[in-house]
Amino acid sequence: MATAAPADRSADIAAPDPSRLVIRAYVYVLDPTPVQVEALRSHCGAQRFAYNWALSQVKANLDQRTAERSYGIPDAELTRPMSWSAYSLRKHWNTVKNDVAVNTDTGKVWWPENSKEAYSSGIANCAAALSNWSDIRSGKRKGSMGFPRFKGKRALLSCRFTTGSFGLVIDGGDRRHIQLPRIGVVRSAESTRKLARKIVAGTARIRSATLSYRRGRWQVSFSVETTLPARALPPATTRTAAAVGDRAVGRSVVGVDVGVKHLAVLSTGEMIENPKHARKRAKRLRRLGRRASLRVGPDRRTGQQPSRRWLRTREQIRTVHARIADSRRDHLHKLTTRLVRDFDTVVVEELNIAGMTRSGGVYKRGLNRALNDAGLAEIRRQLMYKTEWTGTGLHVADRWYPSSKTCSNCQVVKAKLPLKVRVFTCDACGFRADRDHNAALNLAALAAIVDGGASSASCGRDVKDARQKPTIRPAARRADGIAAGTPHSGERGRGNPAAHAECTNDTQRERYRLAYSSSFAGRTTKPTANVANASMVPTNEL
Repeated sequence: MATAAPADRSADIAAPDPSRLVIRAYVYVLDPTPVQVEALRSHCGAQRFAYNWALSQVKANLDQRTAERSYGIPDAELTRPMSWSAYSLRKHWNTVKNDVAVNTDTGKVWWPENSKEAYSSGIANCAAALSNWSDIRSGKRKGSMGFPRFKGKRALLSCRFTTGSFGLVIDGGDRRHIQLPRIGVVRSAESTRKLARKIVAGTARIRSATLSYRRGRWQVSFSVETTLPARALPPATTRTAAAVGDRAVGRSVVGVDVGVKHLAVLSTGEMIENPKHARKRAKRLRRLGRRASLRVGPDRRTGQQPSRRWLRTREQIRTVHARIADSRRDHLHKLTTRLVRDFDTVVVEELNIAGMTRSGGVYKRGLNRALNDAGLAEIRRQLMYKTEWTGTGLHVADRWYPSSKTCSNCQVVKAKLPLKVRVFTCDACGFRADRDHNAALNLAALAAIVDGGASSASCGRDVKDARQKPTIRPAARRADGIAAGTPHSGERGRGNPAAHAECTNDTQRERYRLAYSSSFAGRTTKPTANVANASMVPTNEL
């Protein structure tokens, strides 16, 4: 009698670790001494020098080949093309650095004063810029880009370290010092205990360190490979909490409508006020700007040097701008963190902020300034990676979805809804609600009609793919002929019955026809009959 083989229980004993490895950035402000400041500037200047040297070598080779080709020289007899890979450029740099990095006054070779990583990072940046330019020219990469340009002394001071002795100083429980190659131990202006605990526990590893000078302060950004716990997926009852029939949305799903009057309006009814960070400090900026105009500033034409009072005023202006940026960033981080912690699914809109602030001129200057001050695009950017870390679902509605014009009660789309109208009133069912709250309810209802309960196109995929193939679909019930496009013959009887009942005589039909034609006045594109884009009205809603 054959005996059965024992069951393999190795999977139960050594189950695979469900944790995930992600790359996070930890930024710390430095408090260097005057001697260390000179060393920091020297490293950043060395990176800029290596970048300009590599670019000059490639540009000279390309110009030489172009000049030879203009004289009719065959391609086989042209000057040999130069490879602009990081490895080739760095190898060429090592052979000529004793002749290139020399002080013209004293004749002393100065490249050993800095870490080799300063020159390697500059050459790597130049190789990446040339590769991007080549890919765009050949069509491998989308977008437009000109030939890389040389970096001047006014460029951003930065330097990247990938090898050498760098990281946190954790000996003896120290949490206020950072080690950098050739520079030494630099004191940090804030505690590094959060990252130090992860390193000691073995759940984090520093991959690189980027030194930079931003907003009047030296800072270092660590690229850390850290281990996150197993992704906590939303409970199974999350998708059933939102009923499609009565449009009731559960507490685990929230729609977020961002705007200028209120920074965010949630589908729960909560309205988060817009702090208006830049507007609160606009008066002080105007005063400092007038003060700087009365000081003796620099003049590049005559070589005039700025006065100390002008430099002091410019430093005060830089401090105010840094305070505005820090306050805005802190407020947005607190908002997005609370959203991903309190809710299982978050639904936001994809707004074209750059397009909304591009036109208008002086007549729309105040609104453009308010849009830039609110930082609406930053909210979606933070939600994209925070939901990925915490396991919260994220849905991104298409930018043309009329969330503000759609009634959250009967799903009838209004033909027009100007920005000055702050209360939404449905003409079909008489529903009244705040404009932004109505939009938030429509966004929250989208989570219930996603196909199969799957996440949106922007969750776990590239943003460009999300724009090309959105998975969010508009509401199914719509009024035919009212800013919703002309449906094909198979969908003409699927509109709102109340809207069909009103169009029983010629007068009503003529009124709706005029409303439909006026809603598309000035459009250059034809209305599409796609179900996903049937009611997309080309209006950037706040």
